[in-house]
Amino acid sequence: MKVLIDSDTHRRDDNFYKVLAMEKPIDLLIHAGDSEGTEDEMERAAGVPMRGVAGNNDFFSLCPSEDAFMLGPHFTFLTHGHRFYISTSEETLLEEAKAIPARIAIFGHTHRPVAREEDGVLLLNPGSLTYPRQIGRKPSYIILNVDDDGTLDYEIRYLEN
Repeated sequence: MKVLIDSDTHRRDDNFYKVLAMEKPIDLLIHAGDSEGTEDEMERAAGVPMRGVAGNNDFFSLCPSEDAFMLGPHFTFLTHGHRFYISTSEETLLEEAKAIPARIAIFGHTHRPVAREEDGVLLLNPGSLTYPRQIGRKPSYIILNVDDDGTLDYEIRYLEN
């Protein structure tokens, strides 16, 4: 299963459509919040199911603030992250993920990509396709592959401007 993970597009979706054209076919789209109302258009364009959560700028969103679901055999926790003080530390989110218990925790909010394992939890933040904040400020997203046997392969990818 090939999963495209993005976040913090803030209603400026041009880079999302570029990434979608480059990465298709995908099996699932995950948006970690702050789409600001364009999640339905993103799902239609992707042509696959979408899991999404509301971020701190999604004032009128019908998306939940958190979601939990299975990705293959892996229990997955999805949140924007602002309610877990993610801007200051990943510790609160990590503790929540371990308590659930989730194997994968996907979040956004910081506009800085993360892909690392800690205490048995895979922490994934795709950064932002619109307003990147990491060194170099390249728009970023994550491709996550879940093999039939449950093997996880993930990569932060960058969009050249």
